[in-house]
Amino acid sequence: MDKVLFLALTLSLLAVLTQVNCSSSKLKRVRRAQVLGFDWKNCGKPDDPAVLKTLNLSPDPISIPGDLIASASGSTAVELKSPLSLDVTLEKEVVGIWVKIPCVDELGSCHYRDICDILNQLIPPGQDCPEPLHTYGLPCRCPFKAGSYSLPKSDFYLPNMDLPYWLTNGNYRVQGVLSSQGKELSCVKVALSLNSDN
Repeated sequence: MDKVLFLALTLSLLAVLTQVNCSSSKLKRVRRAQVLGFDWKNCGKPDDPAVLKTLNLSPDPISIPGDLIASASGSTAVELKSPLSLDVTLEKEVVGIWVKIPCVDELGSCHYRDICDILNQLIPPGQDCPEPLHTYGLPCRCPFKAGSYSLPKSDFYLPNMDLPYWLTNGNYRVQGVLSSQGKELSCVKVALSLNSDN
């Protein structure tokens, strides 16, 4: 995961998602879940300007609900401002074959036209960034200025959540490509296993 703003965006979204609860009839309440074998790597081009240098999550497995300890660092050589598009490819392993999950209700392999708009909806302008981003002076909405970002080891609480029925158990791969005006800025791949009780 050597592409950065994904640091700021990933941390912003992580902090925000711990506070957001979706309410859709297509989602089901997960009483308990575990994320096992979380792994990430960079998938971008050598000249991508946004670089996530480190991302550490513990414990392994991560329990939901439960406590999560996260630290990260990265940098961006350019200001990351609206519009910032994000292309997500989500795959699930089915009998040894990786199957691409289509975009359904904004979940799955989706194209998001502007992550900045989404961040503004989750954390309205003028509102403080959630902790611990606020304490460390890390941004949670666009623009993300050029420079280096670092989140020391920080505690997060992951609450109960609602998940689509197809996203509750299995091995997953996720790739995110961040772009602006057709130019790739960053690319990150994540792999994990999810086990849940209904």
